[in-house]
Amino acid sequence: MSKLITLIIDDKQVEAKEGERLLWVALDNGIYIPHLCDLRMARRTVASCRLCFVEIEGLPNPVTSCTQTVSEGMVVRTRSPRVDRLLRTGFELLLSNHRLHCAKCAKNKRCELQKIAKERGLKLKLTRLRQLVKEAQIDESPGVFCYDSSKCVLCGRCIWADQEQVKVGAIGFIRRGIGRKVATFEDGLLADSICTQCEACVKICPVGAFYLKEDERKPYKIKKEC
Repeated sequence: MSKLITLIIDDKQVEAKEGERLLWVALDNGIYIPHLCDLRMARRTVASCRLCFVEIEGLPNPVTSCTQTVSEGMVVRTRSPRVDRLLRTGFELLLSNHRLHCAKCAKNKRCELQKIAKERGLKLKLTRLRQLVKEAQIDESPGVFCYDSSKCVLCGRCIWADQEQVKVGAIGFIRRGIGRKVATFEDGLLADSICTQCEACVKICPVGAFYLKEDERKPYKIKKEC
């Protein structure tokens, strides 16, 4: 059984089990750290979104809180010039590959990107980078939900739900670099794959990539393609 230890996060003394991940210790104690990819129940931490940086006393550089385990006497800062700079850069990198149509998005007001922007005073628009995704890329083949890859932030939550939670294996990451995306085998339609349409991907998606058709708003022209 893990022993209880004491640490300081943003001048607040908290208790946690030794070896717990810092991100969840902070969140459990009402201290918000921006994050997209990490899941408390996941066995492996992927650290792909690069948003949850913190500074720890004694370490030379900021670290991702989702990969850092807590220890006795640890002193943590969730805000600092270096942490804020890393967050701004990582956030804008995500936005550059995310089609921004918030007002028309099915996840509007329930989106994690919007929450991060509000909590950290960030703008949901690009200032230094150019937009890479301009058109909707929607698979409407499932019966009750859609998948818009142009809004995917590559957090991997849907893949975890598909492969680990419901154990189907219909989707995964394909390609590398700028072409990386979540897709079915051979990049086909979801309805033509082994997808059971259980909606686990919809429930766990932090943005508007997977969404229910009943939540869909279509005041703009959609280009249908896989």
